[in-house]
Amino acid sequence: MESMIEYIQANVAMAPYLIFGLLFLAGFNIPVSEDVMLFISAILAAKNPEYMPQLFIGVFLGAYISDLICYAVMGRYLGSKIFKMKLFASMASPEKIDKVHSFYEKYGIITLLVGRFIPFGVRNALFLTAGLGKMNAWKFALSDLLACTISCVTFFWLYYTYGNTVIEYVKKGNIIIFSIAAILAIGIIIKKKTSKPSKS
Repeated sequence: MESMIEYIQANVAMAPYLIFGLLFLAGFNIPVSEDVMLFISAILAAKNPEYMPQLFIGVFLGAYISDLICYAVMGRYLGSKIFKMKLFASMASPEKIDKVHSFYEKYGIITLLVGRFIPFGVRNALFLTAGLGKMNAWKFALSDLLACTISCVTFFWLYYTYGNTVIEYVKKGNIIIFSIAAILAIGIIIKKKTSKPSKS
């Protein structure tokens, strides 16, 4: 991956297509970091303003289409078959799928909005479980379009404007969001368990 990043940085004219291609592969759970692609795109755009539209379009379309692939192909089409493959076996248990599905049903677009700002592989797990849980396709596509637009515009602008100086703040922000989401998830699970009527 490092050699690919170096190649992208050295070939700015090809960068939008390469970044799009890498993010496209990420939809199939190939380990490509959306955050890194956004950072590279923004830094290249800051150094080469004439390529800014192409770089943003490349990273945005790559991120969005990657989400759709993970949801539609990996989740809805392949379904539980993918868990027979080692690469996906630990991504989501049936219990996790049910929990995420209930989050989607209860909080809708907020789940995707918050999920897009959480690192550590949470994004793909969310999109995959949305597909496995048969979330409405149009609802997912439109909700994720809004969520992807907000996150891509926000991070692209931050990296474009402030460069390396903002990275630590972004990391801390992601960790805070992840922690809050984890606490809320635990709280909801505990509430559901305690609210179940006891068997006599």
